Amino acid sequence: MAVLIAIPARYASTRYPGKPLVALRGPDGVSKTLIQRSWEAAMAVRGADRVVVVTDDDRIRAVAEDFGAEVVMTSEQCQNGTERCAEAYDRLGGGFDIVVNLQGDAPLTPHWFVEELVAGLRADPVAEVATPVLRCDGRALNGFLDDRRAGRVGGTTAVFGRDRKALYFSKEVIPYTGKTYADDAETPVFHHVGVYAYRPSALAAYPRWEAGPLEQLEGLEQLRFLERERPVLCVEVEAKGRQFWELNNPHDVPKIEAMLAEMAAG
Repeated sequence: MAVLIAIPARYASTRYPGKPLVALRGPDGVSKTLIQRSWEAAMAVRGADRVVVVTDDDRIRAVAEDFGAEVVMTSEQCQNGTERCAEAYDRLGGGFDIVVNLQGDAPLTPHWFVEELVAGLRADPVAEVATPVLRCDGRALNGFLDDRRAGRVGGTTAVFGRDRKALYFSKEVIPYTGKTYADDAETPVFHHVGVYAYRPSALAAYPRWEAGPLEQLEGLEQLRFLERERPVLCVEVEAKGRQFWELNNPHDVPKIEAMLAEMAAG
């Protein structure tokens, strides 16, 4: 089954304009843009047949081509990464059995997250969409709660049923728990990792649907599938000692740089 990894990158982010071109300093002292570090994460995935950066912005295209990425340009009318991936798939002429949306703000995504996601979708012939979820330890959960107390939009959490089909995704911390957890303690909260794997049928349908009220309220593109009663398979992945975080706002830059340093030390 041929696999395409598409990395959607948008310059005009409401919360953080120009985010894909923000520099992240590594432990070696070398600064690379967020889009380059995300592309390098995608290139580390085993079993991918093609990796492309997908954007509507010439500044992002120039930077991406400069570090060696293949770029697919899409229209400015795309409302989110899923719509951008759908247009890119069409522009490439199809021919892939699974399309992975590795969002351009997730440079810490371990390669096995994507590999296990693809394996999970392949193993479920009925599922059209899959996404990874990571059980939070106390450190991650406390980071979510700190963000919410400070009025920052942090990561996304997910709840799902026994069949692993998603019940809901939210930028609030769900499910509620009043307990206090040590940094290394297991919690009942799952961090939604911002990666998706789609079958072409799901990508073809998605842009034809209007965004529903939940998607608009939360600003979460995957809710469009749930609002249309199209199940989203949640594939649980393990951190294996790695810290994971997306770059959502300027406050996250030093946090991710610290995690890069921690990864190198480990």
